[in-house]
Amino acid sequence: MKVLIVGSGGREHAIAASVAKSSIVDEIYCAPGNAGIGAIAQCVPIGAMEFEKIVAFAKEKKIDLTIVGMDDPLVGGLVDELEAAGLRAFGPRKNAAILEGSKAFSKDLMKKYKIPTAAYENFDNPQDAEAYLEKAQFPIVLKADGLALGKGVLICKNLEEAKEGVKSIMLDKKFGEAGNQMVIEEFMTGREVSVLSFVDGKTIKTMTSAQDHKRAMDGDQGLNTGGMGTFSPSPFYTKEVDEFCQKYIYQPTVDAMAAEGREFKGIIFFGLMLTEKGPKVLEYNARFGDPEAQVVLPRMKNDIVEVAQACIDGKLDEIELQFEDNAAVCVVLASKGYPVKYEKGYVIHGLEEFEGKEGYYCFHAGTKKTEEGIVTNGGRVLGITAKGKDLREARANAYKAVEWATFENKYMRSDIGKAIEEV
Repeated sequence: MKVLIVGSGGREHAIAASVAKSSIVDEIYCAPGNAGIGAIAQCVPIGAMEFEKIVAFAKEKKIDLTIVGMDDPLVGGLVDELEAAGLRAFGPRKNAAILEGSKAFSKDLMKKYKIPTAAYENFDNPQDAEAYLEKAQFPIVLKADGLALGKGVLICKNLEEAKEGVKSIMLDKKFGEAGNQMVIEEFMTGREVSVLSFVDGKTIKTMTSAQDHKRAMDGDQGLNTGGMGTFSPSPFYTKEVDEFCQKYIYQPTVDAMAAEGREFKGIIFFGLMLTEKGPKVLEYNARFGDPEAQVVLPRMKNDIVEVAQACIDGKLDEIELQFEDNAAVCVVLASKGYPVKYEKGYVIHGLEEFEGKEGYYCFHAGTKKTEEGIVTNGGRVLGITAKGKDLREARANAYKAVEWATFENKYMRSDIGKAIEEV
């Protein structure tokens, strides 16, 4: 069969690598893809938001399955467009992708269906938000309602910071239209865990756990990014935590969406906070996390295409998800200055070092093929993933492998997964 993947980052490279292992797939295309994806798929110069072109291409090439990796096209309704043209697509329709597309919607959903989450209020004008903050407890969290590339969350230590945050989100529109509405949320403390899941509208099957590192600098300092590295599994995600989440968070979320007439088929990403009062939902995403996919998918034994087909057909209950009994760590190699200002176009050396090395992966996030070779083309450039028998070994392997790939202005955190050494 023929598969089209929509997106251009490390997540899509990880998806493409999984699809390439499928025995039922003959051809893989990616729109628009990147230099790394180009080694295993045919990249086509169509943007992820160019819906008409994507649909036309899928029809022309007789694509059997389109996997939409990115949030923007899902929230924008690409799956609806593909289905309207009689094409099979993996990912939620527009009315279900709102689970990620609007934080106000997801918070209201959790409140209505009693799914554990932080206390909050929604605001659509800055004056009301500021008045609320005058009486609030600090620290406090401000969230732009819409999509903001994983960066629309501000943790404010005091009233002055919070008022500046309201101005930044709602008046200065730092995150564009995403800041038309805003959520103000209590600040929760505890361990963060990410759990990805496959959903077919009624059944949910969770994958192995992971943990992301959002801040730009060591020690969780600096600005929020799209993710600087991950590890899987999380030692903090115990059997007891899983049982609680299955009963009070995972299935209730799927059932709530169905009850609202928003049947969800695709991937639900649960961002969890393990608080003293039990696990609570930090956020939902409606697609694979990035870079979480880069540590979870390499450990998955199942054929990703077969699982995606089961989700579309409502037959996920027939699938038993299986993961390797090992660990994986991903360290993101970024351009110095990310996520604010950085330069592109530097030649990347050493990519050939990863060829044929079992248990090592170099997922491309922001790269481009040129006459000079493969060059940097984004803030996050590469995701270097390594497996090991346990997290310590995987971490050591990943930090060994980051030395193989070099480029000017290369930057990375040195403490990805360090928390696991406390366990």
